[in-house]
Amino acid sequence: MCEANAYLVDKSGQESLFLEAVDKVEPDEEGIRLVSIFGEQKFIKGKIDSLSLVDHKVFIKPE
Repeated sequence: MCEANAYLVDKSGQESLFLEAVDKVEPDEEGIRLVSIFGEQKFIKGKIDSLSLVDHKVFIKPE
C-alpha cells in the first residue's frame, strides 16, 4: 500500500508519530486535517515541514 505516516517534528528535530496510514492531508486556515484509510481523523494547528514520498512520510511542525 502507499499510505503515508504523519509525524510531528519538534523544535529540536525530534519526530513523533501522529497518525498512521494517512490517506488525505487537507490544508485549512487553522491548520491541517489528516484522514487515515480507517476513517480516523485528526486536526493539528501547524504547517507541513516536508514530505518524504519515497519513505511515505509527512512531517508537520506544530504551532
